[in-house]
Amino acid sequence: MSLGSQKIFDAFNQQVGNEMGASMQYIQIAAYFDGEGLGGLARFFYRQSDEERDHAMKFVNFVVDAGGPLRIPQIVEPRSEFSSAADAVQAALDWEREVTAQIYGLVDIGKEESNYIALRFLDWFVEEQFEEVTTMEELLQVVQRAGDDNLLAVEEYLSREGMLPERPAENGAE
Repeated sequence: MSLGSQKIFDAFNQQVGNEMGASMQYIQIAAYFDGEGLGGLARFFYRQSDEERDHAMKFVNFVVDAGGPLRIPQIVEPRSEFSSAADAVQAALDWEREVTAQIYGLVDIGKEESNYIALRFLDWFVEEQFEEVTTMEELLQVVQRAGDDNLLAVEEYLSREGMLPERPAENGAE
């Protein structure tokens, strides 16, 4: 039994690609910070990449569990050049705003089709996008205030605010 229309499954499949694209964009941003010797900012964005992949998997699981066909679309190449830390974080904020608009579009489809199961599922994403956008807005403000010459203060801020994941173990050692 299918719990959705082809329209909603197509839209959710596209969102799988969008979320995977966000994951790849965050890897590029993390790699930029790694290349600049800013390991804390790199870890922050590598974790963001993991979260976006998790979001994609939530959509995959929904489509499969709801009896729809899974068709992951081609993923757009992420932006790889950044002129500054602020430029990189602005790219992340722009991406989160775009994803928010995408989620709102999915909510509109769910409402149009009176698909309450999809709407309940999407409630989590609406709240998550609020958190993601506000986090990136806050980080951009901090980066802009610090300027390019004081980015270590941004890393201290991330650490103090508990926004950094633990360092991964070296060589697989725990």
